[in-house]
Amino acid sequence: PSVTSNGEQTEGQKATLECSTPYVCPTGDVVLRWEGYDPRVSEVSGHIQLDTTGVGRQVNLTGSFSWKDHSKKLLCQVSQGAKRASTEVVLRVRHSPKDTQVLLSPSSGNIGVGDTVTLSCQVGSSHPPVSGYHWYKDGVAVGTQRVLALQGVRREDHGRYHCEAQNVLGTGVSPPVTLRVFSAEISASPAAEVLEGTATTLSCDVPGREGHPEELTYTWYKNGAWLQEGAAHTLIFPAVTSRDAGYYSCQVTNSQGSDTAQAISLSVTYPPRIPTLTLFQDTQGGRLVIVLCSVDSHPPATLTIDHDGTVVATSGAEVALSRRLHVTSSRNSLRLKIEETGPWDNGNYGCTASNAHGNSSATKLLVTHATELRIQPSAEVTEGTAVTLTCLGTWGGAEKPLYTWYRNGRRLRESSFATLEFQSVRGEDAGAFQCRVRRGNSSDTSEVVPLRVFYPPREPVLSSFQGGRLGVIQCSVESEPESNLTLWRGDKVVICTQGCPQAASPRVLVTRYYNSLRVEIRDVVVEDEGIYVCQAENSQGRASAVVDFKA
Repeated sequence: PSVTSNGEQTEGQKATLECSTPYVCPTGDVVLRWEGYDPRVSEVSGHIQLDTTGVGRQVNLTGSFSWKDHSKKLLCQVSQGAKRASTEVVLRVRHSPKDTQVLLSPSSGNIGVGDTVTLSCQVGSSHPPVSGYHWYKDGVAVGTQRVLALQGVRREDHGRYHCEAQNVLGTGVSPPVTLRVFSAEISASPAAEVLEGTATTLSCDVPGREGHPEELTYTWYKNGAWLQEGAAHTLIFPAVTSRDAGYYSCQVTNSQGSDTAQAISLSVTYPPRIPTLTLFQDTQGGRLVIVLCSVDSHPPATLTIDHDGTVVATSGAEVALSRRLHVTSSRNSLRLKIEETGPWDNGNYGCTASNAHGNSSATKLLVTHATELRIQPSAEVTEGTAVTLTCLGTWGGAEKPLYTWYRNGRRLRESSFATLEFQSVRGEDAGAFQCRVRRGNSSDTSEVVPLRVFYPPREPVLSSFQGGRLGVIQCSVESEPESNLTLWRGDKVVICTQGCPQAASPRVLVTRYYNSLRVEIRDVVVEDEGIYVCQAENSQGRASAVVDFKA
């Protein structure tokens, strides 16, 4: 038989395939029929020609073909008894892209920040072939290639993706696929710096947490130490205090693995506490009084010292208000030195501390005494020197005096000796000394006289911790005078407390305190690992310590 068609069929449009044979038998033993079609959507009709113009038989197959019929084989067969002959027809059905799907790779395991992900647009069938692709993330166009490759995945890449495949007949749209980026991040509400007493919440989130298909476990750390573990993704402080300040990190775990968020610094601001006001009186080489005020506050406070209501010193103003007065200040500390003191310097000395959140004050009475404490050879000596403290009184009497010695306000001893001797003074012997002379029912106490002992640095205390992508290395030391701390990595100086340039990398934050150095390394990488040496050096000597920092 011979088959005639219109070439290609178009999905949804009716088409007719004609099958004919020149053989006709009036007795009906020649059969012409179609095979392989779906009778539910197609119908067959035929006729026989027996006239002077010709002889033949034709069977027509009329139907509306779908994309699933594309490449389907139909058979037109003529038979007479056991004899058969047939012609095969392969359907070519024009249709828009069908069975469009998104293939995500990798298809299992957690996808983390920095990983490589590919999304492929797969089409089950298209005739003519696909001529173009379009990708959308959460409804926004993001690409026009068949394969969408994400090199170095970011948290922002989390979302619902679908693709569209096009040809001249239409567009095939895939169901959406969710790309889950498993990356932990901490946020603070209302802010990472809050006023003491504010209700504060730290939240540890991975993108799409609320719609995550499995249960997540959260482990919280503060300053590198374990804090709590469970299903709660938040840390709630109903009324935050200064003790809550610190570095917080969290680790999120599911059945595929875990991810640790970079530590966040929670800073708590608060008004000044009550200042610590100390009065020292030194009679060595001329009368001298030191008024020292220090306070705890955040942010730092402005300090003022007044004498009977008249301001005589202000933090930040390191100038001599008179020939006898000298002012020095540092963070939350103010020192007033008064030389050639006399009765006119007696009275109430007050210290007031103020910052943006409030103020506080303290007051002490200064009264000069007849008893003096002298230190020989000097009030500032090197460790190992023989030092003698002598208690002198200008008032007399028949009874033998009794001397009581104090250091930093604590009683050391009581005897009839007017001297306190250190055969080989050590750094631990330094402090603020007083002596009290008692004769009969009368007594008098000297002013506080500081003994300063210079000694080389002890072995530094060097520590490190790493939370998430934040690493901290801290070095502190005991010495007098203050040491210059230098942090080495190999033969290279990382940073020091005095005379070094600022850290070259924006990832490194350096904080310097008295005899202390703190280095924060953000976004820690493998290259940051290694042996770090902290060297402390002052005019008396040097010492060092080593730590192995691992990312």
